[in-house]
Amino acid sequence: MRLVLTQDPVRLMVRWTRRLLFAVAASALGYCAFVLVDSRIFQHRERRELESQFRLTTLSASPTSNTSGLIGSIEIPRLGLSTIVMEGTTDATLRRAAGHIAGTALPGHRGNVGIAGHRDTFFLPLRNIRREDVITVATLRGQYRYRVVSIKVVDPEDVAVLDSGGGEVLTLVTCYPFYFVGSAQERFIVRAERFME
Repeated sequence: MRLVLTQDPVRLMVRWTRRLLFAVAASALGYCAFVLVDSRIFQHRERRELESQFRLTTLSASPTSNTSGLIGSIEIPRLGLSTIVMEGTTDATLRRAAGHIAGTALPGHRGNVGIAGHRDTFFLPLRNIRREDVITVATLRGQYRYRVVSIKVVDPEDVAVLDSGGGEVLTLVTCYPFYFVGSAQERFIVRAERFME
């Protein structure tokens, strides 16, 4: 008796490997699409909420309390950066917005306001930031303007970048290098000081 193979086993394995790789690629693209759509919807909803609270604050003399974790928004006009700032730096928060670093000051108070963001989403424009750029942080308590005074790269353990130095300071933190694939080994730090016009 003679055994006849209808298909070459190597070709069969290549075909199934190709199908598996295609399924993995389609799943990865689907996840990326979900993350992008989710963050856009979240940003849009939180901007509407912030504008609604601005209107309510304008009508009443005092700011309303916010229990949703919404801090405000941050903008750097020259870079086209504009994003919502939420309380906390969990993965879920940073996937959808910039995050206020716990234990740092809030905008408008003395101390260092720490805000973190992912280098490949909301804080990608920071790669082009320069000294003297103006950063605006808007909250229910007011609008605060900061001017960039320094830009540096540090180790992740260097938490001294969040020290206040006595004034009203803003520190933006993101991973570095910007185009590194995977977990970056350094942090890109932008330090700005508040100024009055």
